[in-house]
Amino acid sequence: MINAQDIKNGTCIRLDNQLYFCIEFLHVKPGKGNTFMRTKLKNVVDGRVLDRRFNIGEKLEDVRVERRPFQFLYMDGSEAIFMNQETFDQIPLSKDLISGVDFMKEGDIVEVVTDASTESVLYAEMPIKTVLEITYTEPGVKGDTATNSLKPATVETGATVRVPLFINVGEKIEVDTRDGSYVGRVR
Repeated sequence: MINAQDIKNGTCIRLDNQLYFCIEFLHVKPGKGNTFMRTKLKNVVDGRVLDRRFNIGEKLEDVRVERRPFQFLYMDGSEAIFMNQETFDQIPLSKDLISGVDFMKEGDIVEVVTDASTESVLYAEMPIKTVLEITYTEPGVKGDTATNSLKPATVETGATVRVPLFINVGEKIEVDTRDGSYVGRVR
């Protein structure tokens, strides 16, 4: 159990039999009345964000989570098979538990978050940026750098990314795995 004033970014708590991560908190001390904590909590399962207010001194059930690096091996139907980097154990994870799954290629290192008390996997997240090779796009034309126009391009994982007109097949680009946006060209 933790006190409400001990909530920080990244703290995991159990609330109404659901697990939530604190993504934003604010210690509020109004002119009149009691001090309280205003928080934004993200549901681990479905990703919904909940605004919640806690009085100072209120007891909350905290959940101890562990983050471990796992290596992506291969896809098996709707599950991804990962290997623990420390123990070399293999575990299957459902695609919907993985953020950025469309940009994941074999050998990528993913951070898997588990509940330490039950050893159950909560979710897995890709690094924020990853480097991918363009496998198909319309050819670029000389002089296409003047406008901010974008065209669709297929990357080596099969996902489609919107890239500038001057990007060609075979080039490596950096992609933001959170929203699938083009970050830049890799030389």
